Amino acid sequence: MRPSVIAFDVNETLSDLSPLGARFVEVGASASAAPLWFASVLRDGFALTAAGENPTFAGVARELLLTSLSEAQLNRPLEDAAQHVMEGFAALELHPDVANGVDRLHEDGFRLVTLSNGAASVADRLLTSANIRDRFERLLSVEDAGSWKPSARPYEYAAQVCEVKPEEVLLVAVHPWDVDGASRAGLQSAWVNRSGGPFPATFREATYTVSGIEELAELWE
Repeated sequence: MRPSVIAFDVNETLSDLSPLGARFVEVGASASAAPLWFASVLRDGFALTAAGENPTFAGVARELLLTSLSEAQLNRPLEDAAQHVMEGFAALELHPDVANGVDRLHEDGFRLVTLSNGAASVADRLLTSANIRDRFERLLSVEDAGSWKPSARPYEYAAQVCEVKPEEVLLVAVHPWDVDGASRAGLQSAWVNRSGGPFPATFREATYTVSGIEELAELWE
């Protein structure tokens, strides 16, 4: 079924997080610490959600940064180093396949929204700097949904806010756990597989698999 609303995950799906590695190097840490830190943020966010909390992404990220960076030989005070890395989120750019793909989907009449475990302000800065903010009718965050993805509540919240049935929403993400969560909540799902790797068999398979956002627009031609 052709979806009426396409909801995009933001961190890593739309934004390229690789420059954050340089931020770690700039404060005296290792670039390899960046992906481990981001994975830890997701882990702790999921754990707190399971315990009934709804923490802010920035809050969890900052606390874990302080822990991670405390083990490095920093060239500045710990608090300053953590602030420098966190400020990197405001400087992130889109993956190369995103802008043209979003333009095509918008032109094809799809309603576009974001649905992020991060703050809506992060998505707003990212999309505004890329000059595609006006393609999106809403920027949704789990801060308003009450829990992090992949619990069912954020996906149901997105459908409710957009005033459509869950099955009319397509969730687009690079994360298999996000695809799985959307599927269990009754949404359609699209896995963005930029690396060409296999989809984990432990998760529910995506409705669609694409190599980039541009390829999404070709699914319903």
